[in-house]
Amino acid sequence: MIDLFEGGAYLVGGDKLVKDSPEALSKIKNLTGKEVTKEDAKKGTIAYDILKKHNTSDNMDKLKIRFDKLTSHDITFVGIIQTARASGLEKFPMPYVLTNCHNSLCAVGGTINEDDHMFGLTCAKKYGGVYVPPHQAVIHQFAREMLAGCGRMILGSDSHTRYGALGTMAMGEGGPELVKQLLNQTYDINMPGVVGVYLEGAPVKGVGPQDVALAIIGAVFGNGYVKNKVMEFVGPGVSNLTPDFRIGIDVMTTETTCLSSIWRTDDQVKEFFEIHNRPEDYSELNPSDVAYYDGIIKIDLSTIKPMIAMPFHPSNTYTIEELNANLMDILDDVEKKALVSLDGAVEYSLKDKVHDGKFVVEQGIIAGCAGGGFENICAAADILDGKYIGNGAFTLSVYPASMPIYMEIIKNGCAAKIMQTGAVLKTAFCGPCFGAGDTPANNAFSIRHSTRNFPNREGSKLQNGQISSVALMDARSIAATAANHGVLTAATEFDGNFNKYKYYFDKEIYENRVFDSKGVADPTQEIQFGPNIKDWPKMSALPENLLLKVVSEIHDPVTTTDELIPSGETSSYRSNPLGLAEFALSRKDPEYVGRAKAVQVAQKALEAGECAGKAVPEVGEVMAVVKKTFPDVEHDNLGVGSTIFAVKPGDGSAREQAASCQKVLGGWANIANEYATKRYRSNLINWGMLPFLIEKGDLPFKNLDYIFLPGIKQAVIDKKENIEAYVVKDGNLNKFEMKIGELTDEERQIILKGCLINYNRV
Repeated sequence: MIDLFEGGAYLVGGDKLVKDSPEALSKIKNLTGKEVTKEDAKKGTIAYDILKKHNTSDNMDKLKIRFDKLTSHDITFVGIIQTARASGLEKFPMPYVLTNCHNSLCAVGGTINEDDHMFGLTCAKKYGGVYVPPHQAVIHQFAREMLAGCGRMILGSDSHTRYGALGTMAMGEGGPELVKQLLNQTYDINMPGVVGVYLEGAPVKGVGPQDVALAIIGAVFGNGYVKNKVMEFVGPGVSNLTPDFRIGIDVMTTETTCLSSIWRTDDQVKEFFEIHNRPEDYSELNPSDVAYYDGIIKIDLSTIKPMIAMPFHPSNTYTIEELNANLMDILDDVEKKALVSLDGAVEYSLKDKVHDGKFVVEQGIIAGCAGGGFENICAAADILDGKYIGNGAFTLSVYPASMPIYMEIIKNGCAAKIMQTGAVLKTAFCGPCFGAGDTPANNAFSIRHSTRNFPNREGSKLQNGQISSVALMDARSIAATAANHGVLTAATEFDGNFNKYKYYFDKEIYENRVFDSKGVADPTQEIQFGPNIKDWPKMSALPENLLLKVVSEIHDPVTTTDELIPSGETSSYRSNPLGLAEFALSRKDPEYVGRAKAVQVAQKALEAGECAGKAVPEVGEVMAVVKKTFPDVEHDNLGVGSTIFAVKPGDGSAREQAASCQKVLGGWANIANEYATKRYRSNLINWGMLPFLIEKGDLPFKNLDYIFLPGIKQAVIDKKENIEAYVVKDGNLNKFEMKIGELTDEERQIILKGCLINYNRV
């Protein structure tokens, strides 16, 4: 189905691939009659052109990007605006859209969800932004309908900020990166590699965008083929996909750990903008006649089959055909993998879902930025037409991604087809994706056209003995399974016809409900707060010397942001830094918060001019050992805090709180073999935390050990590559080394100041 090139390759004329080799350039000359160099060809990608136009530096190796637009939702925009306000924000310098699609239920914590919404509305008025009320649209669908434009760049505080199918390079980052844009600073990265995704052929009947996306994720996640790179979709197969189909693939590129995505555009994309009353936002985007890619993912779309990503990661992929043919063997393998993710906290079995040799599921969900698109829902309706889902345990819920889509499926009859089956239509809401809506029953198995199926996400609370399983599938196969009363079924078994539904976008829905300042700020507008909306606590600058206690040690192959700070009901507390911090690592290491707070007492004593050793006696004992070798370390040049070790932390969500909660609890650093994503490492840096790297192998420390870092402040200033560290153990100092990795000058200053707020404070 998918072929990964071992090295780079040239794309010639948009449809010919020439693998990189000593003879490649001469082959290209024979094809084109022109001389070309690799350096020139690297400038021939769509990505290079867009990045160049948005780079404010004079160095294309060291980019300083200013985005065209920003977007956030109601889990993130309060913290972002509070951070920017603390740094002197007076007006949004660019269009900034505040959507309300995560805490839309207003059901947890009393008034606090709606308090956040009113905060957003009044800030949109005060600073000149756009406010999208609850249930109108999920963040990414509104961006597709109203923000995206060919050649533009958008930054969002949600990891699935991906609008490449519409010619927009979009990136999902933690909130502090949006704060920088609001303060007229830049997004600083090295020029990323660009991997071409070469599409040919066309999908067979019953195969949808999630099937293609899962096939790609399964091929590239584990080997890091596109990690922190841009995926550029090219080739003749692109034009065999509708914009809706392309969007469905594109949004899932986040799960590959790539940095961003971009697609070539054509008349179908032009029609998309015309339908959405924005023809001026279209332009044709294509790579140059000769473009060089750092890698190629070659896909024959006709070979893609209906896919399923089994628990507990989007890369744990099989074809549905393969799963049904080797059911017990694959389920056994999934159960064994689950033991790693679940730490043996609960008994876990999938084999009890097998009845009469068939795999039976309890729930189906078609929702959000991935599944709630017009074509996905219409295709599901065609499969379900005249069927019923039964009156047993199986349920089906469908969430259109925006109110305009909802309106259109009502008008064309697809809504009626779905509801007549016993399924339920709901409004635009991201809850099913992160565990705040339609959470399955304990031990239930849910199939979802959404974005993620991590453990500890959709309702599971291992410390309470609760576990549910989520698998990712395309809306079409979910509908086929629903029509079969929960028996896992591929949509390619559907023998009916798919209708061609024309989409009509009703812009009046937004005109009648969305607040759009048109970029005009009203300084007289008072911001409406609620009792849960709190300012960030004071944070100290990096001290000269640092004593860290390891308070959690995680050896899972990958640690997700959901495990660092859970989603679901905790989302309601994301406007309250201290309140949310109580949930940090709660579903992975319930002892973490207590241990971190116990160490933090020592730092608070130092800040009050008191003795850290008296406040926390074990710190006094440790420092007595340290001072034998480093007698100049005193209360006025010491900091005390916590750190965690994880093999590969930060996969998944862009949520800054995965880092900020650690900081609020006194965290000074993370130690890892590698960081799963750039955005998590950036979150650590922006909250003043040191992103240490340590070689794979036996660790020189273990959980609850103390690590002393002499001269850490000067090491950061001097841009030292190797960081001297000591484990304080049994009255001795045992030396080892760590690295920080590459930091920009601005990032070093943020760490030295203690966090981005301190760096910008006026």
